[in-house]
Amino acid sequence: MSAPRARRPAANVTPAASDASATESRLVALHAPMANDDDQSAETRIETHIYRTIVDGVLAHRLTPGTKLPEPELCQLFEVGRAVVRRVLERLAHDGIVTLRPNKGAVIAEPTPEETREIFEARRALERSLVELAVSRVTDDDLAMLRRQLDAEHEAMHRFDQPSWARLASDFHLRVAALAGNAVLLRYLTELISRCSLIVGLYEPPGYAPCEHDEHAAIVACIEQRDATGAIARMQSHLEELERRIETTRMRGQKSLASLLGLPEVAATEAAMPPSVPTKRAGRKRA
Repeated sequence: MSAPRARRPAANVTPAASDASATESRLVALHAPMANDDDQSAETRIETHIYRTIVDGVLAHRLTPGTKLPEPELCQLFEVGRAVVRRVLERLAHDGIVTLRPNKGAVIAEPTPEETREIFEARRALERSLVELAVSRVTDDDLAMLRRQLDAEHEAMHRFDQPSWARLASDFHLRVAALAGNAVLLRYLTELISRCSLIVGLYEPPGYAPCEHDEHAAIVACIEQRDATGAIARMQSHLEELERRIETTRMRGQKSLASLLGLPEVAATEAAMPPSVPTKRAGRKRA
């Protein structure tokens, strides 16, 4: 039986620094599914970087379901060989974020209506437990962090910055979950949220940011009051409302892969150009 997880810092450590650092460390770990950066080789670090870039594109709704991920273009954008790109795509496929199609390449996964129902069902069950644990373990510094999160959401919403808002909306759930102090449950939720971002990008119409922000604020208010029952009810209602808003209208855009990945556009121009292959014209015999 494993030892219980220590939630509070040692006596000679500043509580604010320790709690904030612990929460941030859990969140950083969410985006490194292959290994910790300190333990990685140079090749593995670039694989992790590519993985994170694609996942961030999904969470920000820049990479929508059905978006093609051509291997040659990814190789150009990240300046790596095909073997590296293929390993990353295989990992993304394993996590349900990418679909690998024989002889057609990789695309961002398109969840079916049945998968959508199952994913939301799993999220409601999982986040219920995580919120309950978070309320029992939250500190004043954690609450300050959640308030900063709400401020960032509010700012992105009023800038009409949809990619930042979408990323922050996902981060809110991960930050609440991180307060539960259970890395295993947090890892499961990370996968579900990535797949949920695909669903929202595929089916949900735009224009609901104010509603979601208000729902997040209500959840934080319950956590501040250490009201586990209220926080659970608010979270369940929030997820049910999100699922209700899902539509079968697909939202698609026509943008370059580089812009969808949040990379400089100049890279997209270079990636679109096939590598020049020298041809031997001198000495060529004519028929």
